[in-house]
Amino acid sequence: MSTSPASMLFGAAIGAFVVWRIVSRIRRMVGRQKYSGVRAILTVCIFPVLIALVAFGALNHEGNILFMLGGLIVGSGLGFYGLRLTKFDNSPAGKFYTPNAHLGIALSLLMIGRIAWRMGTLYFTTKSFTAPPGDFSSSPLTLFLFGMLAAYYISYAVGLLRWSRGLQKPVAMVTSVAPSVAPSISAEVVEGAEQKV
Repeated sequence: MSTSPASMLFGAAIGAFVVWRIVSRIRRMVGRQKYSGVRAILTVCIFPVLIALVAFGALNHEGNILFMLGGLIVGSGLGFYGLRLTKFDNSPAGKFYTPNAHLGIALSLLMIGRIAWRMGTLYFTTKSFTAPPGDFSSSPLTLFLFGMLAAYYISYAVGLLRWSRGLQKPVAMVTSVAPSVAPSISAEVVEGAEQKV
């Protein structure tokens, strides 16, 4: 069965995006990072779309969607655990956070290793890097790792957004009770003083 140019382009686009996110994530694992709300929002918006597209392809392979769901559950838990290990810093210079390097790098290397393994086996079996349509979604392990990594990024980005919004202290509301109470109290004091006189 021949591969259509559209499916090859789609697969290449998803692969390029995932590799870009993995590489940029590994680069950010080293040291203190400046908080970027735009980057967190993009992560929260784009990764669910990728999950939906991959899940749609996995529906053709009975049972594989469960592996991806398992990866999503594990990844969400790891994301929130990673937030607990993250050091947050709100200084006059801006908002900063220092993620746990070991957890993020380990997850990223798992996915990079899986992609390299898939590319290697694909090349040695077909003598090319052209995968048949739906090949990505036919591998339970790849789906599990993809779901885990995607959910980790989403939950971590959601945690960063919540932390940033939590730093915005609500403005104290000025009540009009105090001014209205003061004149009535002073009027009662004056009336009491007049009765004594």
